[in-house]
Amino acid sequence: MEKVIDENKQGTSLELEQKESNTKKLFIESYGCQMNFSDSEIVASILANEGYNTTQNLEEADLVLVNTCSIRDKAEQTVRKRLEQYNRVKKHNPGMKVGVLGCMAERLKSKFLEEEKIVDMVVGPDAYKDIPNLLKDVDEGREAINVILSKEETYGDIAPVRLNSNGVTAFVSITRGCDNMCTFCVVPFTRGRERSREPQSIMSEIADLWERGFKEITLLGQNVDSYLWYGGGLKKDFVKATEMEKATAVDFAQLLDMVATAYPKMRFRFSTSNPQDMHEEVIHVMAKHHNICKYIHLPVQSGSTRILKEMNRQHTREEYMALVDKIYAIIPEISLSQDMIAGFPTETEQDHQDTLSLMEYANYDFGFMFAYSERPGTMASRKMEDDVPEEVKKRRLQEIVDLQRAIGLKRTQRFLGQTVEVLIEKDSKRSETQWSGRNSQNTVVVFEKQNYKVGDFVLVKITDCTSATLIGEAVGYSEMQS
Repeated sequence: MEKVIDENKQGTSLELEQKESNTKKLFIESYGCQMNFSDSEIVASILANEGYNTTQNLEEADLVLVNTCSIRDKAEQTVRKRLEQYNRVKKHNPGMKVGVLGCMAERLKSKFLEEEKIVDMVVGPDAYKDIPNLLKDVDEGREAINVILSKEETYGDIAPVRLNSNGVTAFVSITRGCDNMCTFCVVPFTRGRERSREPQSIMSEIADLWERGFKEITLLGQNVDSYLWYGGGLKKDFVKATEMEKATAVDFAQLLDMVATAYPKMRFRFSTSNPQDMHEEVIHVMAKHHNICKYIHLPVQSGSTRILKEMNRQHTREEYMALVDKIYAIIPEISLSQDMIAGFPTETEQDHQDTLSLMEYANYDFGFMFAYSERPGTMASRKMEDDVPEEVKKRRLQEIVDLQRAIGLKRTQRFLGQTVEVLIEKDSKRSETQWSGRNSQNTVVVFEKQNYKVGDFVLVKITDCTSATLIGEAVGYSEMQS
């Protein structure tokens, strides 16, 4: 699945500004990709209006929610263990309600509520507005479940509460769902078909974030490149749109150009891209605007055309390589990152070697690499035998990781001696005397604090590096500093 999962954020419990009039306590924990963390902000906003303040103390919570992920088996097992812990606490606090949100909720709805009876409420990704009604159902002893997938819901009318925010960077969702039926992926079944959010609601959310001092926005979706607003409805139904709707439609390149033009002192990123949907116009828009970061997460999953076909990836090895060539030609300073799956069903040693050679060709800066694990409900689990032995998967995965580490080091070393623009995000983990931020290419940069502060755009001369981090010295503010 093409969603970046930050292992450092898994299981983060979220806390926001307290409303004095609210008397109930909400404990909400998130697992999975950035979309889940963004969704938790929407849920917190809905429940803040229902009298709930967040808490990071599980024992005092009136309502405990876990926002779940079905992408990897590890995530599901972690959530199950957490549910057991919640229920141990619930024995001492019988008034506490426990609910499962997100992708696992949709996939395991009856199991959680009816068979195992380990939760009070099950809420799918499109049903968060129904949570207040579902809580009433729990209070009145009725089954509380809503996992209906919507053709319209984008939560465009809800201003998310920014949870655990650094006040500098924020995610803004622009699409929901996915139409790419990759055989290894559960997302089309757990998050529904693809629909885009109305552009003006996106612009309004960004305007609010700008007014509040945020400096960088990541436009978020399962597949941002296929963003298409033509008045509402599913992406697949665009063929039925009127001539006027087609003439006034907004695609991703146009949206990206709109936001970058409207806020020239704000930085923009986007995630995630799908190779077959990345049009050349998007690359030209990126090249045109200094404030659009020169970084693309471009998942491929395998370097073998045969395996890509088995995955239903809708592009070949050669087409992907041609896209990489085009990106480097238009934006030579770009950084690319990948998702890679080792040991997909029927993968041979030659297929694996094709993956390694593609990695060398694409010259990725970063990677998110996993051994294949069968996900129930996917086409692969229904029609393919998981026939690559675990020890072979592990060995191939290690070879992929080792190669990415070596390529990544060379890519990081290219910045040595250069001066790069960095947005300061937080204290460095290395030292409390240093700041940490990222350059346009998404590489972490650390440097001595001097008189700079969080949220500043600073020019940093790079003097040293590790495989994933640049080390340098600030030499002044950049032109982005307003």
